[in-house]
Amino acid sequence: MLADRFGRSIDYLRVSVTDRCDLRCSYCLPKGFKDFEEPAHWLTHEEITRVVAAFARLGTRRVRLTGGEPLLRHDITRLVRTLSALPGLDDLSMTTNGTQLTRLAGPLRQAGLGRLNVSLDSLRQDCMATITGRDCLDKVTAGLEAARMAGFTRIKINMVPLAGVNDGDIEAMVAFCIAQGFVLRLIEAMPMGSTGQASRGLDLQTVLADLTKRFGLVKTAETLGGGPARYWQTPDGGFTLGLITPLSQHFCATCNRVRLSVDGTLYLCLGQEAAYPLGPLLRAGASDAELEAAIREAIEYKPERHHFNEAPTRVMRFMSMTGG
Repeated sequence: MLADRFGRSIDYLRVSVTDRCDLRCSYCLPKGFKDFEEPAHWLTHEEITRVVAAFARLGTRRVRLTGGEPLLRHDITRLVRTLSALPGLDDLSMTTNGTQLTRLAGPLRQAGLGRLNVSLDSLRQDCMATITGRDCLDKVTAGLEAARMAGFTRIKINMVPLAGVNDGDIEAMVAFCIAQGFVLRLIEAMPMGSTGQASRGLDLQTVLADLTKRFGLVKTAETLGGGPARYWQTPDGGFTLGLITPLSQHFCATCNRVRLSVDGTLYLCLGQEAAYPLGPLLRAGASDAELEAAIREAIEYKPERHHFNEAPTRVMRFMSMTGG
């Protein structure tokens, strides 16, 4: 099992298959942003598979495909099929904005994708357009229905509440998730890049207190994946709420994940610049043993914690560059 110098087991790898996205969410990418990584520098499907296989041999059991928007990557279903067949990998999931799910939900499920997280920040068309820069609500809700029809269960809805933008939509989102059988996860906006630093996220501890009073939520030990969310349920178990609180109640002491960017850079913390370039090693013809040794060395550089609160302007890369 991979472990860092602070004794944390690293059993979760998030893999960005592209830094490009068809939306421009206000907390992620600036409008008109075009400074994406050149496709010539992207890891190939085969290189991604080599890295994931190496992590699996070292004890990593969970992999999540991210972006940008991962469904924009050419032949993504072929990559999913290859990764899902790797020995030792127990959980293959994906985070998506949902705009491409109407055509890809079925093929992804058939290829072996186990779970889906779908970003949805409002059920109001005008608010979604304001946040994402696109009129996309109908596409996303149609994609969610396609995912359900394809056989995905316990789909998670990721919502980033922003003060004065969609903070009044939380209860409506709870009602929607109860009706549809979705798990709702509220995520505090992180100060990554100029867009994240300009976003006014909410302290979710206050939101939790309000929702607990309104819906009688009780804390549950259920984890629902390998990520940092803490979960609450209604007394009848019919609705589950997850909170991801990197600012108001950080979870660095139990952080179990690293992120592989589209160019092969291994980012060891969202809130630090610590990184290790695996791309050049792959292209230099490294053996599997050399790749595994490099991964073990990289994990030694994983910081103890982020400094978002103390130094909110430190991380200037956008979230899409790291992998969500």
